[in-house]
Amino acid sequence: MTDVTQPPDVSQDDRRVAIVNEHMRLENAYDFDGCVAVFARPRYELVTDGELFDGADGVKDFLGQNHKAFPDFVFEPTRVSPTTDAVLVEGHFKGTQLGTWRGLPATGRKVDFPMCLIFEFEGEDMVSEKLYFDLGTPLTQLGVDYSPNSFKGKVVLVLTHPVTLTRAVVRNTWLGLTHRKR
Repeated sequence: MTDVTQPPDVSQDDRRVAIVNEHMRLENAYDFDGCVAVFARPRYELVTDGELFDGADGVKDFLGQNHKAFPDFVFEPTRVSPTTDAVLVEGHFKGTQLGTWRGLPATGRKVDFPMCLIFEFEGEDMVSEKLYFDLGTPLTQLGVDYSPNSFKGKVVLVLTHPVTLTRAVVRNTWLGLTHRKR
């Protein structure tokens, strides 16, 4: 006979996934105090550019900056995968830029870009979140980064990077004249 007063055995992976899901739910609800409280040691690392936000105040500051820049932001996970010492999450960051973000004044444009998050654990304790994303994608969506293959991108490149372009043209010309492989 099964004792119904005992909770079912929940695996460590399930507990970690539940912690991560609660963290993401609180972040999407803009409850940054609650979001930070889920961590044993709050720490966010933006791998994109090496920024580090360590401690409760640093993490809350980072979350507050994102909320000011994208007051309607939401992170929508598409896959949550537990590993030995982490939970990996793939998803999309979505929002409308109505405040300054990374030094860029508000554009009023919407972003929707993929991110990969790694929530690191020590035993049962969540100790950090690493964010991986391509910075060029949101900058393109915000209208400040252009593909060098597009007409607009070529014009911007010529106007903003004349030294780099001159060096590239001279290098390619030299290689063509000397018949060297590129």
